[in-house]
Parts: sequence; C-alpha cells; structure tokens
Amino acid sequence: MKIPKSRTLSFLTNRPTRPTTLPDERIKSKLGSNYDTAWSRKYPVRLIRAMVIDSVVRPAIQLVAKPDTRNVDRIDGLSGPVIFAVNHSSHIDTAVMLSILPDRFRHRCVVGAGADYFFDKRWKAALWSGLLSAIPIERNRAGRRSADLASGLIRDGWSLLIFPEGGRSPDGLGQEFRGGVALLAQKTGAPIVPIYLEGTYDILNKNDKRFKPGTVMASYGSPISANDGRDPREVTIELQRAVDRLADEFHTDFLQAARNAHSGGTPSLQPSRRGWIELWDRSGLSVSRDSKRTGWPQRLIQR
Repeated sequence: MKIPKSRTLSFLTNRPTRPTTLPDERIKSKLGSNYDTAWSRKYPVRLIRAMVIDSVVRPAIQLVAKPDTRNVDRIDGLSGPVIFAVNHSSHIDTAVMLSILPDRFRHRCVVGAGADYFFDKRWKAALWSGLLSAIPIERNRAGRRSADLASGLIRDGWSLLIFPEGGRSPDGLGQEFRGGVALLAQKTGAPIVPIYLEGTYDILNKNDKRFKPGTVMASYGSPISANDGRDPREVTIELQRAVDRLADEFHTDFLQAARNAHSGGTPSLQPSRRGWIELWDRSGLSVSRDSKRTGWPQRLIQR
C-alpha cells in the first residue's frame, strides 16, 4: 500500500482558503484610520477637554516653553473653519499650538495625528482623541476614510491643526511638505494658515526622554486660498515657501524677509544635505565653522 506524502494531508491542519467568488466579510480593525472619534466631540467630553486645556495644558506650556506668539493680527478676519499648517519638530508642538490658538478656534479644532502611531492601540486612541481631539490621518498612503473624516469636520465648522511634513523632524531641520493639506483646502474651501514654530526641538526632540525648559516662538502667516483652480502641488509649494518666509522673518526682520522673497532668495528650512555631515557642521566641531556668525538660520549655528 502506498503511503501518501504528508503534504497531501495538509488540508487537515492548515486554515482553509476562502473562495475568491465570495464577498470578503472579514471584520475590519477598529483601530488606526478606522477608529471612531465621534464620541470625543460630544458636549460633555468637549467641556472636560476645554477645562483641561485651559487649566492644565496652557499653564504647563507657559512654564516649560514660554511661548511668544507673533502676527496673530494676520488672521483677524477669519472666524473659521481654518486649516492651521505647522512645521513639526516635537511632540510638544500640538500642546503648544492648542495653548496659543485664538479663543474662537481653540475649543473647536481637531488635530490630525498619525493613524499608525497614535491610533495603533485602543488606550492611545482614546487618550489622544479625548485629550487633544485628535483624528486619525493616514501618513503612508492616500486614505479615503481619513480624508472624508477631515473634510466632513471642516464642513461642519471645525478647524484643523495639521503638520504637513507628516511626522516630526529627526534633526530639527525642515522636511518636504506633503500634498494632503492642499487637497483638503480645495475640497472644503477652507483657507490655509501657515504657522512657523521655533524652539520646540530644543525642548523635546525625537530622542529626548525628558523636557528641557526653553522658549518657543510661533509666527502666523497670511491665509492662503486654494480655491483658484491651481494644481494642489502648486499650493503645497506656496505653503512651504510661506513657512520658510516666516522663519526668515524671525531670524532677520520683516523687510529683509520681504526682499528675500521678492528676489527668490528665501532660505529653505530643508537642508541641502542631511546626515552626519550636517550634524557635524552643527556640532561646533567643524574647523570650517564660523562661531561668530549670527545670521540666518540661527538655529543651525547656535547648537
């Protein structure tokens, strides 16, 4: 009698395959971009969150970061909803922004957070959506659910705080902006307000285990409209240049930054090179480094 080979009996131990002709009714994960944050916008939760932000977060940020807010008058004509687009260097960026946003925006603003990082566990999803009114945003692919959620909230009158770089800077330098903000602005008609944050990387960078008290500066830019039929990539470039110009204003002055912008000479927050060479130049050990230089960009030379 011929004994069958073991592989012919694999159906006894292996999971059965699903016929491709049947609809896929598998239960989807309730985490990540599928996490339902609607509960965090109910009135009782909003009330508790407002009390926490005003009574705990704002005093704590004032103590740790001493934020200096500039050019808020540039958004005096806006009442919402608005897309606040901010450069991203630290986990403390969100808390800083929620503590300095004008009153008319602060408590009706959701925060775009990475679905893969802040919503990968149930306790994290509940914590950040409840405490910061965070909503999951797909960072590694174009997620329709994330886009629909964000655009729906903007249409309902909620402002959105989002970081176009898609993640924290690994070294305190700028990163290329992604196009999602421009697409949301075109889809909803909401203006984009560029904001430049300076100093948060020194307080809590990506590798830090604890806070180092310091001073943070936040500068508001003029609103950008995406409703003129332009390609979203053009809007994204304009947004990134606006943040670069705000940084230039901080490190020089308004007139010099305006001259640089007019001549196309605004310094970019993105380095021309990245890695150990840039870190060496910033470390103070490079023999070619001029320690007396005080020009732009200041943060690249005062480390």
